[in-house]
Amino acid sequence: MTQDYSVLARRVRESGLLRRRYGYYWTHLVLTVAAWVAAWAAVALVGGSWWQLAIAAALGLVLAQLAFLGHECAHRQVFRSRAWNDWTARVIANVLVGISYDWWTAKHDAHHAAPNQEGKDPDVSPGVIAFTPAVMATRRGWRRWAARRQGWFFLPLLTLEGLNLHVASVRTVLGRAPVPHRAVEAPLLLARLGVSVGLLFVLLPPGLATAFLGVQLAVFGVVLGGSFAPNHKGMPVVPAAAEVDFLRRQVLMSRNIRGGWCVDLLMGGLNRQVEHHLFPSMPRPNLRRAQPIVRAYCAELGVPYAEVGFFTSYRIVIGYLNDVENQGREPFTCPVASTYGR
Repeated sequence: MTQDYSVLARRVRESGLLRRRYGYYWTHLVLTVAAWVAAWAAVALVGGSWWQLAIAAALGLVLAQLAFLGHECAHRQVFRSRAWNDWTARVIANVLVGISYDWWTAKHDAHHAAPNQEGKDPDVSPGVIAFTPAVMATRRGWRRWAARRQGWFFLPLLTLEGLNLHVASVRTVLGRAPVPHRAVEAPLLLARLGVSVGLLFVLLPPGLATAFLGVQLAVFGVVLGGSFAPNHKGMPVVPAAAEVDFLRRQVLMSRNIRGGWCVDLLMGGLNRQVEHHLFPSMPRPNLRRAQPIVRAYCAELGVPYAEVGFFTSYRIVIGYLNDVENQGREPFTCPVASTYGR
């Protein structure tokens, strides 16, 4: 099974799709930072008008795009130098977006190492939403009633995800657990959050400033949460003790989302989740070109390759979340490895 991934990796490497795309990323980085600056300039210029809410929505979209860029730097997609990637991501996350890079990296690395595996993937760990039958079994009373309908609450709850990311980041940099660059991240993160909120209440009436924050955080949370959830929720949940080889672990637990440039932009390229999980350091614009190679190879091995439309993915997610307690009744089985290449 290990050899299966090696064959695919060689094909992709020989195709040149792992090469850096400096022109793409420098252009994207400059334009996105410029949009961030322009949004804050618009806040100052427009003043006390309720048009500020449109600016708030636009700023939420821009912050999500910056978060995607930070994600790509964290995966070493942008620069050849590890330090350049790390520090670019750290500045984007803490100074521009307002999220702790070290907190997010630890969480996201655990997800990539064991997607949808109980006890290992933090994205299916116990929380407001019960993502697995084991978590669902712990719900009692009104919480069980709500969990049986949680699919309908999922999208509204995503409006709170932006606030949740900020709160979790502040708790991390101010907490007792070790943080690799706490001395850098804590002042940058706290200054960014404090200055941005303070500016809004200086430039705008209190009610409008509060509404601005609400809209900006809601849009930011929905776009970020909506870029991750359709790719894994409703795919197989792996028992804690199960052992799955790398290729099948990444392909079987991931789902691609079909769509044009708009879906690519809104999801930060994560709509090609299968390719991203198999080759996390591959530049975003190359994922589209790698998809036919990966899909064809999965067909050779007999490994199911999931891809659905954007709205279909949400129907799957909502249906799965509303019926979590009835999932997983059949034991998890991994498709038998092909003898290809042996």
